[in-house]
Amino acid sequence: MRTNYNNTPISFTTRGIGNPLILLHGFLESKEIWEDFIQELSSIRQVICIDLPGHGESGNISEIHTMADMAKAVKSVLDELNIRKASFMGHSMGGYVSLEFQNIFPTILHSLVLVNSTPQADSEERKANRDRAAALVLKNKRAFVSMAISNLLTPENNKIFKSEIDKIKNRAMEFTTAGIHAAIRGMKIRTDHTGLFAEFSKQKIIVAGKLDPVLDFNTIKNIAKRCKVEFESLPNGHLSYLENKNELMKIMHLID
Repeated sequence: MRTNYNNTPISFTTRGIGNPLILLHGFLESKEIWEDFIQELSSIRQVICIDLPGHGESGNISEIHTMADMAKAVKSVLDELNIRKASFMGHSMGGYVSLEFQNIFPTILHSLVLVNSTPQADSEERKANRDRAAALVLKNKRAFVSMAISNLLTPENNKIFKSEIDKIKNRAMEFTTAGIHAAIRGMKIRTDHTGLFAEFSKQKIIVAGKLDPVLDFNTIKNIAKRCKVEFESLPNGHLSYLENKNELMKIMHLID
C-alpha cells in the first residue's frame, strides 16, 4: 500500500486487527526485515510496517532526510489508516525516528521500544564517521552498502547469516544514492532525546546486543538505568531481528 507525504510516495503494509504496532526499520533496511514476525503478531493485533523515506519503495523527500521528516512521513501512514494511538518499535535509525515522532506527536504513543538503538545524539567522532560515509556512498555505493551492512555483525555471524545478509545488501543496492546520502546527513544532525525518553511515562523497552559493534552495550545499559527503561539484553550484534529472532519475538509479545 502507499500514501503520500510532501508529494512523495510512502510505502507500507498493514495486517491484522487490534492494538496497532508500528515497526520501523533501520538505515539501509526496509519493511521486509519484519516479514518473519508479521504472521504471528498479526494474529493478535494490527501490524504496520513502513518504508522510511529513501528506503524500500518509499521516495526521497529532500537532500537531507531529518528524523522529523521521517517521523512526519510515518504520521502520514497513521493518518491514512485513521490510527490515533499506537505502539512503536524501531530498529536502529527506526528508533531515532520513533523518538522524534514522540517529540512531535506526544499524544499517540502508548509504548516505545528501541532495538539496537539509542536516544543519544551522535558524538563528534560519530559525526566524523557519518561525513566519511556520506562521501563514500557518493563515490562507490556498492562498496559502501556492502561494508556498512557487514560491519553490523561479528565476522562469525556474517558467515552464519550470509544468505540473509546478502538479501539485505541486494535490497539496499536498489535504494537511490541520494536516499542513502540523505539519511546519513539526517542521522548526523538528529536531536538528543535522552530527556524525552526518560520523561516518557508509558511502557518503554530498550533491546541491546552484547556484541553490537555499533552501539556500546554498557553505554546502552547505563542509559536504560538512567531513563528508568526496561532493559532487554541479547547475546549478539546490531541485527537482533536476524541474529536473535526468537528472543526478539518474545519481547514483541510483551508490547502493550
